[in-house]
Amino acid sequence: VSLQLSRVVTYPIWLIYTTILRLFKNPHPAITLKDPEVKYALRLIDKEEVSHDTRRFRFALPSMDHVLGLPIGQHIYLSARIDGALVVRPYTPVSSDDDKGFVDLVVKIYFRSVHPKFPEGGKMSQYLESLKIGDTIDFRGPSGLLVYKGKGKADCEDAIYPEHRFLLSSMFSISLFSGEFAIRPEKKAEPVTKKVKYVGMIAGGTGITPMLQIIRAIMKDKDDPTVCQLLFANQTEKDILLRSELEEIQVQNPGRFKCWYTLDKAPENWDYSQGFVNQEMIRDHLPPPQNDVLILMCGPPPMIQYACIPNLDKLGYTKDMRFAF
Repeated sequence: VSLQLSRVVTYPIWLIYTTILRLFKNPHPAITLKDPEVKYALRLIDKEEVSHDTRRFRFALPSMDHVLGLPIGQHIYLSARIDGALVVRPYTPVSSDDDKGFVDLVVKIYFRSVHPKFPEGGKMSQYLESLKIGDTIDFRGPSGLLVYKGKGKADCEDAIYPEHRFLLSSMFSISLFSGEFAIRPEKKAEPVTKKVKYVGMIAGGTGITPMLQIIRAIMKDKDDPTVCQLLFANQTEKDILLRSELEEIQVQNPGRFKCWYTLDKAPENWDYSQGFVNQEMIRDHLPPPQNDVLILMCGPPPMIQYACIPNLDKLGYTKDMRFAF
């Protein structure tokens, strides 16, 4: 009798205790970028030399329980006073928003007296290079006109009974989901939803960082059938940023991600393309123009203006099929 009574007494106490714990436990991680108009000073905790002119900078978030809080497709701004003037530059982290306690940036350093067109080099990139472990820099965000929302329901799915969806998709290889993007035509406009099955990407140099962010998010979800095809342009082979990571993703996701390179100055026995982005490269290595396709572009403005947009126009990609970061 006493044993039964103790069970009656302790069970409600245990239930109350666990309920209280659930109420006070935060199911969502702490967000660093709470307000896009506020600057958050983050501390440099590691710096890795990726190549002769590229560095990976790791900054600590406020605690090990914090994430940055950056939607997929968005970027942050770094700001610093350099030589008495405020300098602000956009960057896209290469770390995931699943990573707690830190954020990683891969930055190409434009050194002084290296590039003839920019004899002074890059102000922000050289400033980052000068930072010592423990130094801080201001982050602000999120910012941007595009967000990848993940896989959404395909337009036809609502007409299919739930018990039949798996059977139909198995028998006929029908994709009942499509990747969903929210795109704002301008900063104050309402976002427009675009559902796609194929994402084509044209990146130049450091323009690879927002592409990698989206590629990782899509490939991480094995139930997301969205296919990504990347055309990555650089000056030389040694300039190809994050190549090992891109090729590892390609190996792990055959049929879902394809990467193709083009170089201004290609070495002998180069297996990929050479020269500026052109119609042939786009036609051969990106999805053809259709309603369920979105072409993303990020790179130097001349590449977007003179190589990407005119060739996309000639091949029939309409404005609603493309987006430039």
